[in-house]
Amino acid sequence: MTNKRLTKNSNTIQKNINKTISFIWDNDFGYVRTVAFYASNILMRLTQKIVFVRKHTFDVSVVAFVVMIGSYVFFPAMANADMVTGQQTMQHKTVALMIDAMENEMKPFGDLPVSEDARPRKTFTVPMTAYTSDPAQTDDTPCITASGMDVCERNQEDVVAANFLPLGTRVRIPELYGDRIFTVQDRMNARYTKRMDFWMKDIKEARKFGLKYATVEVF
Repeated sequence: MTNKRLTKNSNTIQKNINKTISFIWDNDFGYVRTVAFYASNILMRLTQKIVFVRKHTFDVSVVAFVVMIGSYVFFPAMANADMVTGQQTMQHKTVALMIDAMENEMKPFGDLPVSEDARPRKTFTVPMTAYTSDPAQTDDTPCITASGMDVCERNQEDVVAANFLPLGTRVRIPELYGDRIFTVQDRMNARYTKRMDFWMKDIKEARKFGLKYATVEVF
């Protein structure tokens, strides 16, 4: 008896569910029928487009190729816009302005702690001379160093030439210039393997410097 009652109740519930669904569908309750209709239309259109693309794969590929070639012909600047990935060298004036801005931002919070002077990585005792941008002492671009710096425009005597150190290396010569920092920006004649040349503005001062031996501190 219990199983028959359960079966009867189950059938009754199923009939009620079916009636409810039919009522909702017939009366478009909650726009169920409308949404289903539009969804079926959209799905059918997408299916038709997918079938079209599959049937015309070669034609679509040809059109894409023609569009790509056309972009190179009519818009070469946009088609060949390569992203700059190389290291960009910032100008000294730009760096100075950035440092000033940082210092101005930090002023309300007090001064930054002063670190101790860094110890040099290496030291060399080498002969030292001086040179200028006189064409007789350089090549056909007397103001341009091996690193590309224009020392004439920059007009600061903190550049040295050396073959035994990488370009950009920071050095100090305490015996001659105390705590003053110089940067290796130029090269000398290939025969000078362990020698350093100071760039100076005045040729008379360069000649007066002569030849000196001093210890170079490399940082």
